[in-house]
Amino acid sequence: MSTECNKQAFDFQALGHRNVTATFDGGAITSDAGGLLLREVEAKTGILRRFAECFTDHRDPERIEHTVLDLLSQRVYGLALGYEDLNDHDALRHDPLFALLVNKADITGQDRQRRADQGKALAGKSTLNRLERTPVGADKKSRYKKIVARHRDIESFFVETFLSLHSQPLTEIILDLDATDDPIHGHQLGRFFHGYYDGYCFMPLYIFCGEHLLCAKLRPSDIDGAAGSTKQVSQIVAQIRQRWPEVRIIVRGDSGFCRENLMQWCEANNVDYVFGLAKNARLLRILGGEMHEAKLAFLATKQASRVFKDFSYQTKKSWIRSRRVVGKAEHLAKGANPRFVVTSISAEETDARKLYEYLYCARGEMENRIKEQQMCLFADRTSCATMRANQLRLWLSSVAYTLLQAFRQIGLRGTEMAKSRCDTIRLRLLKVGALIRTTVRRVWVSLSESSPVQRLFAQVYENLRCWSCCPVVPNSG
Repeated sequence: MSTECNKQAFDFQALGHRNVTATFDGGAITSDAGGLLLREVEAKTGILRRFAECFTDHRDPERIEHTVLDLLSQRVYGLALGYEDLNDHDALRHDPLFALLVNKADITGQDRQRRADQGKALAGKSTLNRLERTPVGADKKSRYKKIVARHRDIESFFVETFLSLHSQPLTEIILDLDATDDPIHGHQLGRFFHGYYDGYCFMPLYIFCGEHLLCAKLRPSDIDGAAGSTKQVSQIVAQIRQRWPEVRIIVRGDSGFCRENLMQWCEANNVDYVFGLAKNARLLRILGGEMHEAKLAFLATKQASRVFKDFSYQTKKSWIRSRRVVGKAEHLAKGANPRFVVTSISAEETDARKLYEYLYCARGEMENRIKEQQMCLFADRTSCATMRANQLRLWLSSVAYTLLQAFRQIGLRGTEMAKSRCDTIRLRLLKVGALIRTTVRRVWVSLSESSPVQRLFAQVYENLRCWSCCPVVPNSG
């Protein structure tokens, strides 16, 4: 990456009788050459192209140099490659590799209209932040910020991407629901103190299907954790069944989602559910015999013991009907550990132990996916003043996750990194040094000869080259 700083020499510790000197004069060298693999994922799946279709651009086409697709691609590739702030792009706009990822015809930026922009192929932070700061009512008459995000289309985009990455309909899918905290440190709109998390935060709602993100809804934290979940689930289920009418759908969540309206909706729409159920005195009395049995087994063996009970249960006020509940009577070295699960799945289909240990407990994997997005892809960078802008930042992070998940599914299949986290993928495979040279007919990207991932890189490239793209249904709107 070229810079405008002076070619300062850095003298390091000598190697024997040789001096060791470093200077920033190697030419157009990038540290992110592995991003070319992400560009191939985009070429195969059209993830960024379809995301850009969820925006309305009211700018004059004759006066713009960076399309909506350019701006979104620059932001998403930046997040995927570890650049969390808009400020980073004032340096990244010099990098010809990033210009190549965004598909700029002139990756050197020498043909830019304004002299001050020449040598900078990409947009700077002031242009990029128009994506986040465009108000709801922006139109062609607005002065600067005219790129409007259509929120309903973006919500549909994540589900459509999930469907498009499967060549055949699945027979059964599980939708995992969870809410988490997103700490905030300013005075953003929607800022509230949450007692459980002991701080000011947002409380986004996530819905995953396996490793595929289907929903990332930013919400204030002064609400019930399940607020809005019925609406989101109904939209997702309707969209999935439009393409896969025969698929069986199971909704899964912890006790925070054990709400009558959500269970009623599932029962009325042929959707099964498995939810944690908060324990109370009545439930503990029902499980009392099994708890005593588990305690005796522990005292005899000094090993953790579990006994399960299957029974029907109805709350006194909140539930309109009786439902199947599975109780886990467990005794550990630290004492009793009872747990309860409510489900619409019959005992004939799945017994109590299997339902709890293999179906319900598997929901913990979703929490790893949320941590992956927040810790590796900067989903917590919600420092804008408005909820609308912060929601877009959350979605940009979600698109970066979606792109990397497609890369994991397509490019990394059959490799030792098939289950690696996003930050591991970035560090080992995307952060590859390369020298970039341009000629009339070709862009040469000379990768580092000493890279330890050459064989893996070749295998991933071959996976991407051989993958045939599934049919893609355009977004409505």
